[in-house]
Amino acid sequence: MYRTHHRPVVFGLITVLLVILLSGCSGGSGTGSSASSQSDGPLRPNTPVIYEPDAPQTAVIGSEPLTVDVSNADQGYVMARYTGSAAKANIQITGADGINYKYFLPPSDSYISLPLTSGNGTYAIDGYENIAGSEYISLFRESIDVTISNEFLPFLYPSQYVNFNADTEAVATASEVVSKAHSDLDAVADIYHYVIENVVYDEEKAATVTSGYLPDVDETLSTGKGICFDYAALTTAMLRSQDIPTRLEIGYSGDIYHAWISVYVDEVGWIDDIIEFSGDGWTRMDPTFASSNDNSETVLKYIGDGENYTTQYIR
Repeated sequence: MYRTHHRPVVFGLITVLLVILLSGCSGGSGTGSSASSQSDGPLRPNTPVIYEPDAPQTAVIGSEPLTVDVSNADQGYVMARYTGSAAKANIQITGADGINYKYFLPPSDSYISLPLTSGNGTYAIDGYENIAGSEYISLFRESIDVTISNEFLPFLYPSQYVNFNADTEAVATASEVVSKAHSDLDAVADIYHYVIENVVYDEEKAATVTSGYLPDVDETLSTGKGICFDYAALTTAMLRSQDIPTRLEIGYSGDIYHAWISVYVDEVGWIDDIIEFSGDGWTRMDPTFASSNDNSETVLKYIGDGENYTTQYIR
């Protein structure tokens, strides 16, 4: 049975950052023991918790063919829809942190969930329509003031980059994978190990992937392969469906493009950079390296305290 939330009350959870390279990384299948056996006490609930975004249209900016429903901005997301005849539209969202997030929408009657990851404050929302090639025409620019009712909500709902729902196979798989976990920390370790042990890096896809690519978590799960963006999105979807706030972060490690994951757990808080359960604690590491380098000292030295990682976007 699924527990579905529209306006949820989120209780705290612990965080752990899982780093996964994007199309420039190397990969392979990995090994590692589950953390579930390391804890005592009762098992944690493993029933999926799905936070379902909706578009009640009680507050809308823009006008047809491109509209943004901001009715649930206090839940940490807006819903966008493009119904025009052009190839695509573009929504740009800029929060108080000054980071400009660009989202591309194909023509559709359905709304797409876009997260408000900059926290509370004023957001500028710009709408553009593609007219030819890389040329766009501006349709609107409006601002909204946002107070998110719970800081974790943007990292629990599905979004364009981390797309899942109650019928997604990855959600059912996550529930099974964490069925013996005693804590959220155990669940993070179980899902992390499941992904690195069951998904291999797709070199051909990495060489041919085009700009604007969006992961399909169930495709990654069923094929057992993907680029590092796929690793990150699948892991994030599985963790969020277990009510564990998770940030998918995109940026650079040195001059290599990466995607990594922060997970929040109550006893610890947000933990930055990748962490691997070694049997008696968590060790910083890159999971793509982990799957092929067995947590080598070289990798640990490079990861260090996370100073090699620079975040550009949070999805």
